[in-house]
Amino acid sequence: MLRKKRTGVAKAKFRPAPSAAPAGLSGLNRRDFLKRSGLTVGGLAGVSALTTGHATQAQEAVSSGGDTEVIKSVCTHCSVGCTVLAEVQNGVWTGQEPAWDSPFNLGAHCAKGASVREHAHGERRLKYPMKLVGGEWQRMSWEDAIEELGDNLLSVREESGPDSVYWLGSAKHSNEQAYLFRKFAAYWGTNNVDHQARICHSTTVSGVANTWGYGAMTNSYNDIHNSRAILIIGGNPAEAHPVSLQHLLKAKEENNAPLIVCDPRFTRTAAHADEFVRLRPGTDVAFVWGLLWHIFENGWEDREFIRQRVWGMDQIREEVNNWTPDEVERVTGVPESQMKRVARTMANNRPGTLIWCMGGTQHTIGNNNTRAYCVFQLALGNMGVSGGGTNIFRGHDNVQGATDLGVLSHDLPGYYGLTEGAWAHWSRVWEEDLDWLKGRFATIQGPDGEDKPLMHENGIPVSRWIDGVLEDAENIDQPNNVRAMIFWGHAPNSQTRGPDMKEAMEKLDTLVVIDPYPTATAIMHDRTDGVYLLPACTQFETYGSVTASNRSLQWREKIVDPLFESLPDQTIIYKFAKKFGFEDRLCRNIEVNGEEPLVEDITREFNKGMWTIGYTGQSPERLRAHMENQHMFDKTTLRAVGGPLDGEVYGMPWPCWGTPEMRHPGTPNLYDTSVPVAEGGLCFRARFGVERDGDNLLAEGSWPVGSEIEDGYPEFTMAMLRSLGWDSDLTDDELSAIEFVAGVDAAQVDESDPETGQEGEETGESEGMSVPSDYDERTGAINWKTDLSGGIQRVAIEHGCAPFGNAKARCVVWTFPDPVPVHREPLYTPRRDLLDKYATYEDRKFYRLPTAYASIQQQDFSQDYPIILTSGRLVEYEGGGDETRSNPWLAELQQDMFVEINPYDANNIGARDGEMVWVEGPEGGRVKVMAMLTERVGRGVAFMPFHFGGHFQGEDRRDKYPAGADPYVLGEAANTAQTYGYDSVTQMQETKTTLCKIEVA
Repeated sequence: MLRKKRTGVAKAKFRPAPSAAPAGLSGLNRRDFLKRSGLTVGGLAGVSALTTGHATQAQEAVSSGGDTEVIKSVCTHCSVGCTVLAEVQNGVWTGQEPAWDSPFNLGAHCAKGASVREHAHGERRLKYPMKLVGGEWQRMSWEDAIEELGDNLLSVREESGPDSVYWLGSAKHSNEQAYLFRKFAAYWGTNNVDHQARICHSTTVSGVANTWGYGAMTNSYNDIHNSRAILIIGGNPAEAHPVSLQHLLKAKEENNAPLIVCDPRFTRTAAHADEFVRLRPGTDVAFVWGLLWHIFENGWEDREFIRQRVWGMDQIREEVNNWTPDEVERVTGVPESQMKRVARTMANNRPGTLIWCMGGTQHTIGNNNTRAYCVFQLALGNMGVSGGGTNIFRGHDNVQGATDLGVLSHDLPGYYGLTEGAWAHWSRVWEEDLDWLKGRFATIQGPDGEDKPLMHENGIPVSRWIDGVLEDAENIDQPNNVRAMIFWGHAPNSQTRGPDMKEAMEKLDTLVVIDPYPTATAIMHDRTDGVYLLPACTQFETYGSVTASNRSLQWREKIVDPLFESLPDQTIIYKFAKKFGFEDRLCRNIEVNGEEPLVEDITREFNKGMWTIGYTGQSPERLRAHMENQHMFDKTTLRAVGGPLDGEVYGMPWPCWGTPEMRHPGTPNLYDTSVPVAEGGLCFRARFGVERDGDNLLAEGSWPVGSEIEDGYPEFTMAMLRSLGWDSDLTDDELSAIEFVAGVDAAQVDESDPETGQEGEETGESEGMSVPSDYDERTGAINWKTDLSGGIQRVAIEHGCAPFGNAKARCVVWTFPDPVPVHREPLYTPRRDLLDKYATYEDRKFYRLPTAYASIQQQDFSQDYPIILTSGRLVEYEGGGDETRSNPWLAELQQDMFVEINPYDANNIGARDGEMVWVEGPEGGRVKVMAMLTERVGRGVAFMPFHFGGHFQGEDRRDKYPAGADPYVLGEAANTAQTYGYDSVTQMQETKTTLCKIEVA
């Protein structure tokens, strides 16, 4: 807990059960254990000090002899992307240092990063495949596990269809593993595939992408050095992304940039703030519109920027007019004086950056929140400028990359969607028979009686897999319920509705965990069989690329060979593919060494297809060169200064246009028109057409410097190149590739074109090629996203243009439930008086499942459950916490699961600091945790961290883990008490505002 430790160590006794004792330590008390582990009080103080400082190698880690090899890797926790220097002797990882040359961590590590060596060498890891038989864990061989599991899954597929097996991926995979995983799911024949981004930043991706084109962090941690003001809402980087804080503090100290933190809870980040704004959970839109009310009222908006580069701000003004200071205070609790002060501060200190994390995303109107943040920055002209932007801090080390690579139930790698054209594009990249691929998917009958191929329909998101199991089959838009669940690098305790999840786990035919650690999936349920544990190795025992929050790719090198019987994820994927009979198709263009696909070949394959977001220029060779030469990059601009990489941006943040040979430097700040496109500049993307209701959606009087088109323009197609007379700049090879994609090659003449839907037709021979009569139309339809040669991108950039066009950002998303972002009360709101104006949505069905809104909100739970419950991160642990709570260095720092309660509320219920209390949600989930009395939370609000697991509704389940694989620290999962609630666009879970009651245990 975050409390003073009187003796310098944790107050609670460190007492793992007998099964939890490391080998050779049975019967030792806590102090002896610490001494034997190198965890002295001084050692702990050293770890704690690493939040902003330089890590010192632990004395115990030094080997007595042998040469030391230093290998670069990347921390496997949050997505700052800190470089780890691993010291290896005779194949053993003996020590580590943070990298001073890394532009991201600059010689710093947080507590988690400083202890990652233990993550790889941890004694609590899964060591070999196991299955649950009669309530006992039995060891298996890999061969038997794949054979037995494969038969089970094939049986489910045969009986119920491919969608009855859910392949849940991971933000802990490398880019290459994530890409191969999504491709594997496609070959299995399902879109029931997802990963952690669904429950952390899916509302960011959808909201931001639908505002200006790309759904990612626009600038970088380093570019915050140039900010003149910093507004954080729903984020706590001091604990969630500790190393990032040094970049914020640099702006604060050197630019005198005011730091404004908006949060229901006074966090460690708020302790650094010039202004702390305490708002009621779930009122972000009302808060942002309240700021804009003052900005519009005083004429502080950037009118010229809006005229040139923004569409729909007038409709925003109409909504903002409703948010007078009195109404804002009534809804958010923030007084007029503070609202005006914050608005003036942001207006007077430009460029300012706006930062958010899951505090803003995990709501039923999460997409409204993220769009409101974007609109705020557009109004102030803070977009496309160094020091400005929307800087979205991602939580897992590769949650950005896994999202980009398409491990989602609603799109393919590169955000290509699930349309016929998108599948045709990837089939060409994979050199796969599209008809064969179509045959792998199920078909259902649509409401109109017509066949509805599920290949083109969103799958069930991970936030709702529970309902894929429990919902009546007739209510689900797929042939049958989910019967088998594969948790591949995902912690179940990070999801809401714990009791429902337990029930769903027990109803499954087969439950599989593939992970270095068993996770709470192994013990949440009361099953006695049908559960399999397969040990994946850590990312330090394999290699490949990983994408940081700022869109930069970094290359991890393998530090040690896989320990115990663990295997790399790409090898496990291959084993399953081999069992299912499509391994040769899956790896058609990927070399396989034994059963391990070659990582570099996987990188090059996604380079061939991810034109939409520019994952095409970062070859393995270029990425390795950047890691080897980190010292050459400026620590603020991220550009190399001199040397062989001169002018390139560290990690080639996407979009890195064209082929690797084109050597685009990468794009450090999205939408910056002051820099040529060829050097990393951009405009807003023309993604939403050229006009709306007669209004021009293209930029007016604004273009990237050096552009030969000095105005707005649509996205580039072959037809556009012809109209400009630039098609002659294409090489013969590029033209041939475009013709191939268009289906005019002799071998492709009868193929239906995915973009036009037209059939090829032979009209004669020309230079050995069959040329259809609609040749010009068909080739003209090929655009910058489907041209496999990259020629259209290359030619557009040579003429100074952005391949994706030059348009206005849009403030109104006409395809969303709320085209203009509006405030709606949470489903479990304590403010019944606001529902006449701010009620939620009507119940609806999307992502294959019925989704409740009004039917829940219409019930009044506020009298029996009077306290708002929210959740968040701790500095010591990450995600579901299984690996970090299995790390003795971190486990000693934080041993108790707790709930923060305001002393006023605690005194009303008779709870004292350090006592055990029950926290119960209105759906019946309850957790027994330690009370922490603090004014960090306001009256009527309680906070719990979500990293704990191993206890369930008061029951200690340590004995359910395989012997020796239980984490050192167990505790209740906060999400056991969290309730139903899902975003109206992405099905993001609601974790930041529900209700609870607290009673003394």
